[in-house]
Amino acid sequence: MFDWFRRFEEGRTSVESDPRSGRPSTSRNMEKIAEVRIIVRNNRRLTVPEIPDDCGISVGSCDAILTDDLHMKRVCAKFVPPLLPDDQREQRQKIARDLFERSCEDVQFLKNIVTGDESWVYGYDPKTKQQSSQWKGPTSPRPKVRGKTTVMLLAFFDSEDIVHHEYAPDGQTINKEFYVEFLRRLRESVRRKRPEKWRDTNWILHHDNAPTHTLHLVHQFLAKHDTVQLQQPPYSPDLPPCDFFL
Repeated sequence: MFDWFRRFEEGRTSVESDPRSGRPSTSRNMEKIAEVRIIVRNNRRLTVPEIPDDCGISVGSCDAILTDDLHMKRVCAKFVPPLLPDDQREQRQKIARDLFERSCEDVQFLKNIVTGDESWVYGYDPKTKQQSSQWKGPTSPRPKVRGKTTVMLLAFFDSEDIVHHEYAPDGQTINKEFYVEFLRRLRESVRRKRPEKWRDTNWILHHDNAPTHTLHLVHQFLAKHDTVQLQQPPYSPDLPPCDFFL
């Protein structure tokens, strides 16, 4: 501090350090820059902490090479909706026409549909600040506030209300075995909450063309229990946004 004061007393105006000779940097040279460029081109999804292990440099040097020397930045991929081939467009047109005709012929058609999907939702701790307070000793760590988490929600509903919903256990994937058991619980909910539809067997199940929904085990279960399915047209650029309704 006193050395800098003396320098400004002598008329110095710059706060930058004086150039000095020393050991040259071995992290940001042409060889390392070329090596990082090759690694990133081979796998553009690598993160900054994953690259230094392959070329023997620090995380800071790697970040500087990517941003300052290679002028690269990390961006998310843009969603490009798939284009339907001719046969899928014809199938979509046929299904849309059939659905329209059924809705015109039967005024109860839409009311008999039980539809739903799976979706990731945020879970929050509903406790207030006072409710989350607790006793702690002098050396005990301060309790942490639980942050938001994501859970998989499966929800099916009709024109009246929610028929059945549940949250998938943590770490559970929506595979065919889990989905068949879910359909079993969904049918039980229809029996309890919609007894008139269950009695008349006129309720119609609607779900999308997700791989899990179209497997043979699922179709076999629905056919065994005489559960009528509503046809889902092939996806197209204007149809997937409807999924966000859930």
